[in-house]
Amino acid sequence: MHPAFFQEKLTEKKLRCRLCNHFCIIEDDKRGLCNVRINKSGELFTLVYGFPVAKNVDPVEKKPFFHFLPGSTSFSISTVGCNFKCVFCQNFEISQAPADYTSYGTATSPSEIVRLAKRYNCESISYTYTEPTVYFEFAFDCAVVAKQAGLKNNFVTNGYMSTEALKKIAPYLDAANVDLKGDEKFYKELCGAHLAPVLRNIQTMKELGIWVEVTTLIIPEYNDSDDVFDSLSRDLSSISLEIPWHISRFYPTYKMSDHYPTPVERIRQLRKRAMDAGFKYVYTGNIPGDTGENTFCPNCGLRLIAREGYLVSENNIVNGTCRRCRFKIAGVWK
Repeated sequence: MHPAFFQEKLTEKKLRCRLCNHFCIIEDDKRGLCNVRINKSGELFTLVYGFPVAKNVDPVEKKPFFHFLPGSTSFSISTVGCNFKCVFCQNFEISQAPADYTSYGTATSPSEIVRLAKRYNCESISYTYTEPTVYFEFAFDCAVVAKQAGLKNNFVTNGYMSTEALKKIAPYLDAANVDLKGDEKFYKELCGAHLAPVLRNIQTMKELGIWVEVTTLIIPEYNDSDDVFDSLSRDLSSISLEIPWHISRFYPTYKMSDHYPTPVERIRQLRKRAMDAGFKYVYTGNIPGDTGENTFCPNCGLRLIAREGYLVSENNIVNGTCRRCRFKIAGVWK
């Protein structure tokens, strides 16, 4: 066990975890909703520090990041655990920690993670696959060492961390792709959470200078209606129309294995709807080879970045601008 950040003592042995917006109140010898943070005699500990269950070299486009070091690779890590209970989770085998979870695997230090990232010529470390907030202490220590080594850091996150946690990681966090899953009803019924903290954190990330992209997985009959989508569009546009928005196709999995995939045409319709609402960079996801995977200049229409799946075959961004008309393209470029 490793001492946890963000704990507030309530009584001699009862405490509140202040890591995320659940703000779990945890009795002695009990765990938070994530099942990987435990109260031992009035002290909070994390059970996942230094125990990654996944270490991979990925294209940064897989996260997905389309405006953050395109064409580069990222060293991707995760531990067990999540603070959401999404019934459609694609990584449920590692995200949904059992109530009796105990650390397993070979202990790995932050310096070893950074050494591996450098060894494989990665330009960043991605904290991904599960929710990085629940392994915050390990992610934070990795991010500090990574920065010292000249690497960038990014979170692929549900955006439910507390403001306190977000501000602590901000000096070391270069980018975040935040899931904007649906309206309040969607969050409550399918994820066990709320919408407002996610929107608030997207806004705060922008204010803190963290590069932000957003992903919305479109699930038929749950968040694919015009009304729900337009509500999300208004919420996001009030923050910034330059946030790249990835609108992704759902494939049946986990507790929604008996559902049906999102029609490709509906994803394309929603991409157009977002662009008509003024968003400058809108992408289709989980449709390999689709035109919506490419980046176009909002000013002159030139295809700036050509993609197929996770592969970049063309890049016409020069010093952060369109090669043809010199329009400034929002993002983090080499």
